[in-house]
Amino acid sequence: MSAEALPYPFEPDRLTVDPRFAAMREKQPVSRVRLPFGGEAWLLTRYADVRAMLVDRRFMRSLTVGKDAPRATEAIESESSIITMDPPEHSRLRRLVMKAFTPKRVELLEPRIQQLADELADGMIQAGPPVDLVRNFAIPLPIIALCELLGVPREDREKVHSWTDTMLSLSGAGQDFTEIMNAQRELWGYIAGLVAERRENPTDDLIGALVRARDDEGRLTEGELIDLSGGILAVGHETTANHIANLTYTLLTHPDQLARLRADPGLLPSAVEELVRFVPLNASTGFAHIATEDVEIGGRLIRAGEAVFADLDAANRDAAVFERPEELDVARPRNHHVGFGHGPHHCLGAQMARVELRVAIGTLLNRFPDLGLAVEPEEVPWLAGRRQRGPEALPLTWTEALPAR
Repeated sequence: MSAEALPYPFEPDRLTVDPRFAAMREKQPVSRVRLPFGGEAWLLTRYADVRAMLVDRRFMRSLTVGKDAPRATEAIESESSIITMDPPEHSRLRRLVMKAFTPKRVELLEPRIQQLADELADGMIQAGPPVDLVRNFAIPLPIIALCELLGVPREDREKVHSWTDTMLSLSGAGQDFTEIMNAQRELWGYIAGLVAERRENPTDDLIGALVRARDDEGRLTEGELIDLSGGILAVGHETTANHIANLTYTLLTHPDQLARLRADPGLLPSAVEELVRFVPLNASTGFAHIATEDVEIGGRLIRAGEAVFADLDAANRDAAVFERPEELDVARPRNHHVGFGHGPHHCLGAQMARVELRVAIGTLLNRFPDLGLAVEPEEVPWLAGRRQRGPEALPLTWTEALPAR
């Protein structure tokens, strides 16, 4: 390790952003770090540098495939998927999936998402406080919505969640790593079975649409079809589930902002954007980009072949872009955060996630006027050894519950 390389990613502490990022943005915005696997890389912490690198074609994700590149997990990228592709191949696959996540299509899904949220809230009321939001609301809402979008049968959702839950854990070595790889093989095999079913009995769900794009139009390979479907399942619902719990916890521990939002429900869209900016999601780092030539960024020369990481949480606290970045402001205007990424790999399901978060938070506030934590904030248990941050359980209580509107 070079003398200046810091171990990265930093150990997460609940939902705090590591204070070292502030000093790094000011004094060394392009820093040398060492990853748990694959060696050293450069880390970007300023908003402008992060956005610039993520759209710069001279930094490529595909160059990590089959290489011992710097990374947070043991697994080496063994084959190309949409996550490790660069344009134009990435753009080709992205266009196929984005048809399911256009603003108009997501708008059509919103009534069903609201219905699901109200049904889950009814279940919470029937169970009576205290209720764990994670298991009773945050996890099932995006699982059901996403499984319905893709066409996963109701009876299979629990095992799908079990596989994806294992896949998103961080692996050191040994049995943990074996379990992660086995879970991925199980999920990919299950998706292959759904694909075969769609060929026998065509459907209008997303997997059915991808099968037609494969068989009738030749627009993707069989491997790409399964990778796309499995990837959407693996990452899509888990990310939203964690953030529903994270955002709820954050509001309940910022009573001034919660009161402001309750007093003006019209602030809900801006509140969700601000919460996505303010609340860190990733517990591990994202994915490396490899420089294809010497590039200067943030005043530092990145050599061809070197790996670069962009820390989105650090960028979202950049005072050069956000006034009072360390404060939560549910009415923050012009909130151009990078909580959903930026550039070609901007989150595919960002529009659906926004709707799910707005519906989830809005439903909880509407149905439970005095919702609160059932334990002290420091007693909330947090997930460990995960790629994403989130509470393991979030016990909530209330004295008044209202029917669905």
